[in-house]
Amino acid sequence: MDAARRGAQPPAQSQHALAFEFVAALAAELSAGKIDLPSFPDVAIRVRRALGDEKTTIDQVVRIVGSEPALAARLLKMSNSAALNRSGRQVTELRTAIARMGYNMVRSAAISFAMAQIRASAGLKGLEKPLDELWRTSTYVAAFCYVLAKNHTSRNADEAFLAGLLHGVGRLYILTRTPRFPALLGDAAALDEIMRNWHANVAKAILENWELNEQLVLAVAEQDDIGREHEGPADIADILVCANMMAAYIDLPEDLVLNMSGVRSFRMLGLDERNSAKILAESRDEIEALRQALGN
Repeated sequence: MDAARRGAQPPAQSQHALAFEFVAALAAELSAGKIDLPSFPDVAIRVRRALGDEKTTIDQVVRIVGSEPALAARLLKMSNSAALNRSGRQVTELRTAIARMGYNMVRSAAISFAMAQIRASAGLKGLEKPLDELWRTSTYVAAFCYVLAKNHTSRNADEAFLAGLLHGVGRLYILTRTPRFPALLGDAAALDEIMRNWHANVAKAILENWELNEQLVLAVAEQDDIGREHEGPADIADILVCANMMAAYIDLPEDLVLNMSGVRSFRMLGLDERNSAKILAESRDEIEALRQALGN
């Protein structure tokens, strides 16, 4: 009886070949500029393109967002959330909500909406758990990016928030391609290795294809580089490096203190072993408010 009939795992060599074939297929798609996220809604693409054009007016953005009631409702909810509505004055008009939030937060609302559509896609049945976990992580990282940028740098907090929200887009893309290679779904170690080695490069290719700004693309591309050095003040990449680690250890402040040693980005933000745990505790309410704003 052959291995398939016995239900045995393919031999290691064939698994290695399968992983290589998977990565080669990814590389070919990205090199050709074929960025296709299953169930990524057309309205989110139109929002991204509109906000990438300096000539786009707020009225045009209102018309695009208003064409999809579910996205419009999500944007209004974000605008009126405790995290983004400091005045406490509720708004009911899209134009006012967009003006209050700014274009980077509108992008974030569109990405949040798109992620919800992808997670509900029938074509990704069986991937609900990793997709939900990726979204959960993305909301934490985005929230930490916002809080760190606002309180510890001069960088635009909304842009940092968007970088955090998009930091996992490479992992998302890889997950959406695994149904073509079902054997990988049964080999968590092989899939994890592909994720670790390729997600940042995949994300960089996607965000360049989407023509997002250079600082945001750089941040997502260098998010795993804990030894990165550069001239000048802290940048979005430094914020993302710190946010990734703080999100990973949100319930383990002692482990954060142990693991942040030697990570230059923390020093760039003025964070160290003495104040990091305190900041983690003090930020908890704001982090949760921001996550709720995303519709978590």
